[in-house]
Order: sequence, then structure tokens, then C-alpha cells
Amino acid sequence: MRILVTGATGFIGQSLVPALARQGFFVRAAARDPSLLAAGPNIEPIAMPDLSGPADWSAALDGVSHIVHLAGIAHAPGTLSDDIYTRINTEAVAELAEQAKGKIERFVLMSSVRAQAGLSSPTVITEADTPEPTEIYGRTKLEAERRVAASGVDYTVLRPAVVYGPNVKGNIASLATIAKTPMPLPFGGLDNRRSLLSIDNLIAATVHVLQTEETRNETYLVADAEPISVAGMVAAMREGLGRPPQLVKMPHRAIRRLMKSFGREADWERVCGTFEIDPAKLMATGWKPEVDSAEGIKQMMRTPQKPAF
Repeated sequence: MRILVTGATGFIGQSLVPALARQGFFVRAAARDPSLLAAGPNIEPIAMPDLSGPADWSAALDGVSHIVHLAGIAHAPGTLSDDIYTRINTEAVAELAEQAKGKIERFVLMSSVRAQAGLSSPTVITEADTPEPTEIYGRTKLEAERRVAASGVDYTVLRPAVVYGPNVKGNIASLATIAKTPMPLPFGGLDNRRSLLSIDNLIAATVHVLQTEETRNETYLVADAEPISVAGMVAAMREGLGRPPQLVKMPHRAIRRLMKSFGREADWERVCGTFEIDPAKLMATGWKPEVDSAEGIKQMMRTPQKPAF
């Protein structure tokens, strides 16, 4: 199996590429700056085409049997135009799928649960639910899924929950920074359940769908087996640092005011909303999430943050 991985230096790519190589797959690792990649056994760094306009993927596709497409614009509310999201997260994906048609055995598209739902949900999310993305990021991811399916290439779409692991960014990184402070934190009463995804579980899911015929032309939500509360997340972070949780209970309204005072009121729904994902459809094909969220978060906090390459 010879796999083209796009976005190889991103958060997921920097763990997925060496993991695939260690398992004996040949990886053509495409990145905007391939000098950040180290060639090694089973890894061939290449420059990725400029996705801001129509791209020629012929050199990258030459001789590969599978694609894992990670490249795209991450969720960055209010900082980018809708046109940029559409160009990178939809049009560029469709172009790659069209050029790969008839040349590869499987196109694995790393989408997002945001293609299916907003920041919270009153019910457990499954693939049977009608997708209802609430922002341009999710809408462009969903349209990319549709364009890949319409291209005629054999595909698998993965919709991961929020992914955590070494070098994590975004809200998990922000929460980890808060957890590192010595002060007691007012999250003891936040018992809402949120699904997360260990990078190790995501890697295992990616390898599984690459090798499993049953997953051809299907879409899957991917998450750790059990959700975890915000209180549980912070407690696990501090336990990973070898410290007691030091969590106190505070009324939700007081927490909201506190977040507003730090300019983070927009993150309220991310912190206090419930967001449970049922990964049963993928598990029914033989994939099993081995890493428990609490243990995975503890291990993340113990791991030095450094480049994987």
C-alpha cells in the first residue's frame, strides 16, 4: 500500500505519517513546506500544490494506491472569508478526487463532526441524523464530502470528534493551559458529556478503513468509546501532571461571567454544552477505540510538546 497523505505537517498528519510508516506502509507525505519533513524509511516528503487555485496533483498521485486527505483550513471563527473556506475545504478536495479517479483504490477524506452538527446537541449524534452544520467551516466540509462521493472515486469519509494528543491546538490546548495553573478551578459542577477522540484512536481508525472493504463508500463518525465531562477533562489533565484536580463547584452563570471577563464568552457552548457522538457504525466494522478519554488526556499531559519529525 502506497499512501499519499496531504497536510502531513498538521496536527493529525505529524502523528499519522510516522505511524503509517512504522506499520510498513509507504507514505508520500505532502506539505506546504516539505523541508519540515524528514525523509526516512517508508516516508517520501514532497511539496503540496498551492490549493488557493486549481492544482495539478499528477506528480503526487504517481504510483500511489490510496489517499488520506488531511489538508484544509482548520476551524478559525471570524478570521477567514467564506470564499477561502470554500476554495480550500471544498473545491481543492473535489479537484483531488477528480484527478485521483481511476488511479487509486481508496480516497479517505478527513472531514469533521462539524459537517454534521453545531457546538452542542440535545441528543446523541449518529450518522443517521440529517447533517446540520452551523458555520461555514462545517458547511464546506459537508460539501466536500458530497463532491468526493459524486466524483466516482472509491472513498471513505471520517468525521472525527475534537481530536487531542501531543501538540494539540485550539480549545483543548486552551483548557490544558488553564489546567496547568496552580489555582483551584470552578469546573467541578460541569458534568455535561462531550465526546473527544484520541489521536491514537484516530490513527487506528484511519488504518482500519484503508484496509477494510466494508468501509468503502461510507461515512463514519469517529470518537472515543465514552464521552467525558469538562470536569473530567480538567481533572485528567491535572492528574497527568501529577497534581490533584482542585476543582470547585460554581453556578453556571458565574462561570459564564468569569469567561466573559477573560474575553472567552463565545466558548461558553463549547464548555457547557452536551455533545455526545455514537461511533457504533464504525465499531461494527471491526474498529475498536482502545484509548479511554481520561487516560488519553493524562498521557497527553505527560508527553513533551515537540515536533514529530
